[in-house]
Amino acid sequence: MKLLLSIALALPLSSATVDGAKIHWSSKGSAKQAVILVHGWTCDETSWDAQVPILSQKYRVITLDLPGHGQSDPPKDGKFSMAVFARAVEAVRADAKVDKMVLVGHSMGTPVIREYARMYPRHVVGLVPVDGIVQIGAPGPPQGKDVQGKGRGGPPNPAAMSGPDGMKAREGMIRGMFTPATPAAIQQHVLKMMLAAPEATAVGAMRATFDSTSLNDFVTTVPVLGIYAGTPMANGESLKKVFPNSEYVQVAGTGHFVMMERPEEFNRLLIAFLGKVRY
Repeated sequence: MKLLLSIALALPLSSATVDGAKIHWSSKGSAKQAVILVHGWTCDETSWDAQVPILSQKYRVITLDLPGHGQSDPPKDGKFSMAVFARAVEAVRADAKVDKMVLVGHSMGTPVIREYARMYPRHVVGLVPVDGIVQIGAPGPPQGKDVQGKGRGGPPNPAAMSGPDGMKAREGMIRGMFTPATPAAIQQHVLKMMLAAPEATAVGAMRATFDSTSLNDFVTTVPVLGIYAGTPMANGESLKKVFPNSEYVQVAGTGHFVMMERPEEFNRLLIAFLGKVRY
């Protein structure tokens, strides 16, 4: 009996589902104060490998694979949306028996955590967009500029991610997220992770990201820290429009994966913010 109990306790507690689709998640740390880390487009929970060991010393840290990503099942009906992703986060929160939490969202994870805050506001005490989009579904001029004044272009074409040339298009887009200073090991990790996602996920999740125009009108006053790359996906002004109670930090010289390229600086900024949040 003791052996069976020990085995049961050692097994992962991930049993969250959304409409019958399994959602993989992991937890580390035993504190009551919780942080949920949400990855970006075609990524998975390993995006946060440099954060979990440090954060879990003081917080309960939960990571997950969004539907269709990593070890999680795709939506049963094949339809990706920010609402489906937010419901996946909620399923994990409920399964983990967490009440209040700070949500950290990288890239596409930013509209995911913003949609979660709209759908489930009572559980959110703070948000941390990480080089994420805040004005969705509006093609046009770039939202941010780097320290040299160079900005990013408009949204990509999801259709280009499919077909015979889809993988090549995806690889080209991913490589554009790096800078010459991005370490080779990080580039290799990101490429392997992102190119492993199924084509249906790449297309569906990209379309969901830029089609969710309803999010443009949602404003929340919870504390927000925006941590952005050297060539950012959003500027401080656009962040303030949807997150009035926000501060904006740009980590110069970094590519899109700020938390991987400058983990010590990123962790310092995040931990300082968490220390100010009232759970």
